[in-house]
Amino acid sequence: MIRLFVAINLPDWLKNELTLLCSFGIKGVKWVETDNFHLSLRFIGEVTQEEFRNIADCLSKIKVNPFSLTLSGLGTFPNERSPRVIWTGVDKNEELIRLQKKVETQLNKLGLKGDKRRYTPHITLGRVKSDKPGRIGDFLVQNNLYKAKPFEVESFQLFSSFLTPKGAIYRIENDYSF
Repeated sequence: MIRLFVAINLPDWLKNELTLLCSFGIKGVKWVETDNFHLSLRFIGEVTQEEFRNIADCLSKIKVNPFSLTLSGLGTFPNERSPRVIWTGVDKNEELIRLQKKVETQLNKLGLKGDKRRYTPHITLGRVKSDKPGRIGDFLVQNNLYKAKPFEVESFQLFSSFLTPKGAIYRIENDYSF
């Protein structure tokens, strides 16, 4: 079995910028490793080798035009009173939504049903591991005007995810250029 998700890999300069943003020490928060920053399009979960091949093939049928994305703002899921995830958002972008819907459509054709919640594009910065985390509110206030330079999206990726005691290790299995 292999654990998969579909995402947009971020440019190295942006991953480094996000790492600097996350250098704000907060008790009880595990920050995402630099190499693991990505913009999820669809979590798939564990599949067999045959399903993996079918997924890789169906994703190759997706065609969209390159587009530009801008990260901006910070927030928490599910809410600020009980944060479990700290994230940065993505400025509204119709091309991104079109790509995500095409990914969803292709995976649904294989019988891989997705999340029923509306797609909310974001980059996970950290996960709250404590019932009484430190200064998350201070972090959000100090960085609430965060806005990255736009970056070009010319491909998306199929990632595998290996869970270890030290955290997840992601590997790009396939790259799909536009």
